[in-house]
Amino acid sequence: MIYLVDPRRLELLLELSRLGSMREVGEAMHVTTSTVSQQIAALAREAGTPLIEPDGRRVRLTPAGRRLAGHAVTILAAVEAARRDLGPWNPAAPPAGTVRVAAFASAFRQVLLPVARMLAARQPEVRLHLLEQEPDEALGLLAADEVDLALVYDYNLAPARFGRGPHRQQLHSRLLGPTPWSLGTPSGPGPRGTAVEIFRHYRDEAWIVNSRNTADEEVIRVVASLAGFEPRITQRADSLDLVQDMILAGLGVALLPAGRPVRGVTLRRLRQPEPIQRSYAVTRRGHAAWPPLALALQLIHDAAGP
Repeated sequence: MIYLVDPRRLELLLELSRLGSMREVGEAMHVTTSTVSQQIAALAREAGTPLIEPDGRRVRLTPAGRRLAGHAVTILAAVEAARRDLGPWNPAAPPAGTVRVAAFASAFRQVLLPVARMLAARQPEVRLHLLEQEPDEALGLLAADEVDLALVYDYNLAPARFGRGPHRQQLHSRLLGPTPWSLGTPSGPGPRGTAVEIFRHYRDEAWIVNSRNTADEEVIRVVASLAGFEPRITQRADSLDLVQDMILAGLGVALLPAGRPVRGVTLRRLRQPEPIQRSYAVTRRGHAAWPPLALALQLIHDAAGP
């Protein structure tokens, strides 16, 4: 039984089936006739059966040799396909290929779309396939090797452990940058002071939180607990644009990124404690050296920087 086959020996066997002469095979493959003979003999030992027989001054393949030569065509084609497929993973290779990215909506708009436009203009050999996903969804796809890169987030007041769960130990995270968050309320006069004092002022309001991720709800509950009340969460929405519209409609108050201009909504700065959203680029360990992914990571890091 053949457990391991040297592709070079299969190449010699194929040439021998075509030329019928070990000398001619040696000339064609730039090796000695003795080497051809030794390699064919070794292949016959691996196969456990004779592969050639005399044919006058030449040789021909036995029935077993012809069957193995037929398999060799498929095996060598598969080896060549693997070489072509893995070649782009060589860190020295020029970037080329499709990078699959799952990311939360804010990173999608602020980081990935500019990077995609930049690649299209300057490096069209590298393409992004984008999926809008919340962190847990994105990490699940990454752990299953359905995407190459996940852009995720957590908060300093609700830290996530991206190494937790099945296969998460195989992931590597890279911090992209922090974003302070404020309390979005209807425009008008309001309280000043610490985050605890501002939250206490809105203790009787309805609160709006994310419908697909609990991180901002955890932050709200932490600060509300310090202010001595349980927030009344009545509205849930995934889109920040929709959250803003809900605030404008008088349906509640919510956390929003600081510095995000919103007509009709006041962003009240929160201090002591200050909620900070932290963004991360997460890859499978050992994959970040793949040239297209390495390029995409560098451009994402630059775009997400201050």
